[in-house]
Amino acid sequence: MQILKNTLAAIGLICISGLFIFSMQKAPSDETIGKETPIVKDYNVYALEMPEGLNFAGEMVPVENPDIYERMDRELLVNTYWQSNGLLMFKRAQKYFPVIEPILEKNGVPDDFKYLAVIESGLTNAVSPAGARGFWQIMKTTGRENGLEINTNVDERYNLEMATEVACKYLKKAKAQFGSWTLAAAAYNAGNSGISRRLKEQGVANYYDLLLGEETGRYMFRIVALKEILNNPSKYGFNFNKSDLYTYIPTFKVEVDTAVTDFSQFAKQFGINYKILKIHNPWLRERHLNNKSRKPYTIEIPKEGYYK
Repeated sequence: MQILKNTLAAIGLICISGLFIFSMQKAPSDETIGKETPIVKDYNVYALEMPEGLNFAGEMVPVENPDIYERMDRELLVNTYWQSNGLLMFKRAQKYFPVIEPILEKNGVPDDFKYLAVIESGLTNAVSPAGARGFWQIMKTTGRENGLEINTNVDERYNLEMATEVACKYLKKAKAQFGSWTLAAAAYNAGNSGISRRLKEQGVANYYDLLLGEETGRYMFRIVALKEILNNPSKYGFNFNKSDLYTYIPTFKVEVDTAVTDFSQFAKQFGINYKILKIHNPWLRERHLNNKSRKPYTIEIPKEGYYK
């Protein structure tokens, strides 16, 4: 009797498994879920070939060195197979790179530095445990030293255009000090004095020859990996249509040189609500603007028709 029970249980499991397999085979196709073009669904995990010519701002990554090869390989693997984060970076880059790129170009800073913003904040207004804020993770002291207003009422580190200008100033000073864009980028993470001290202590002149802590030691490899992946989506298994990416909503500028007592009421004048006003002006930290000094501020208002 016990043998018969075991046999029946086994047959039941096989039947259930068969039903499960059958249901998996009947999953909806790309056409049934309305994609513009068929998306390839071929999920496999592969070792990656090391790309040729890896560089940052024209400065080569010496992957012929076995230590550098392994560290570069790690970041390519981690960022290739962290798929959800990768797709978000593609989506946000489409939205925010057009804001960042012309500011870098105007200031004579290489275009590759937009990938520094990607790894600093994931292209969000992030807040670090140390108190850095915004896309470029600017500390309060650095921001104020470079002309940003930072208080409980207004924090211009959250203004992407202004913060990018400050980042450019910092990077150009670091480049002048170290003579290398790679070291300038590393100094953005570890500080000019920190990088300078380590170069002197270790008697080297190149980022890739430095023994550094975990964060700064991975920093340039992460930047270069994101640059490589974001420029070659299909090579690294990312499949999407252009319509899947986020787009920057056009705005017009309104200058305010007085106090604003209630931004909810202010927003209604332009046919939007307070939430939408804040999305486009995250540097406004409170629902009112003090502005005792009558300083002119520029407020971004989305053009009509983008929010229903």
